[in-house]
Amino acid sequence: MSERLRMQVEGMTWTVRVAGHGRPVLFLHGFTGSSLSWAGIAGLGSHVRAIVPDLPGHGGTGWEDGREPGAGAGAEGAPPDRRPRASVERTADDLAVIVRSLGAPQVDVVGYSMGARIALRLAVAHPESVARLVLEAPSAGIADPAARAARVAADSERARLVVTEGIEAFAARWEAEPVLAGEAAGPVGARARQSSIRRSHEPLGLAASLVYAGQGAMEPLHERLGTIAAPTLVVAGSADPVRARSEEVAAAIPGARLAIVPGAGHAPHLERPDRFHALLFDFLMETAA
Repeated sequence: MSERLRMQVEGMTWTVRVAGHGRPVLFLHGFTGSSLSWAGIAGLGSHVRAIVPDLPGHGGTGWEDGREPGAGAGAEGAPPDRRPRASVERTADDLAVIVRSLGAPQVDVVGYSMGARIALRLAVAHPESVARLVLEAPSAGIADPAARAARVAADSERARLVVTEGIEAFAARWEAEPVLAGEAAGPVGARARQSSIRRSHEPLGLAASLVYAGQGAMEPLHERLGTIAAPTLVVAGSADPVRARSEEVAAAIPGARLAIVPGAGHAPHLERPDRFHALLFDFLMETAA
């Protein structure tokens, strides 16, 4: 049975689910997901203690200092001008605090998409906190300034739409993105769960995540990947339209392994959960006592 914790980190409220016993594993979901997105994957029996947060702007976690989910929900306009806690950099800093406060000075980290970008930041900024690293569909950000600016503009427009059109219209629009096409072929239950999670979020929270945690907004990490010493597994779907990003990350991290999941798109843990679970379990248990 999982325990749902409400934690304060420098004035912001986090919701974190903790379950199981054994080696601590931090699970980081993707954009529009939540801690519930890892249902069935984070449960690795008695082998691990799963630490599964809602990331900023998602679920029960805030997105700036002093703001609780529900404050201003449904209001029109962009997120506040001041830099909120939703950034990749501040999120990684908060997570390092959270795992230490839970008695886990070093954890294995499993991140998907946006969560994989945060996991990479955690590994380069707080290497002492990361034992092993599993990156599903990762990106190191965008190195080219022009491409980065274009992505910032695109994410700002998406943020405007989620606030002005509402969560239902935005979720439908997001699910139509080519990068998520593979989800349609996944198990029905997983698709339904993810659809429900997407529609449970507050527009302002997702807008903050888009603006401050998007690929264009984060500090590019390409030049720092070579500093990662944690054993690393990179997982990508064979049909992921942005699979090249995963391959680039795997090639840049010393000793990293690349596992390609046949028939999967951008989200192997949703589309081919049995195969993803097997890869994850085998990799994490390599050094289990």
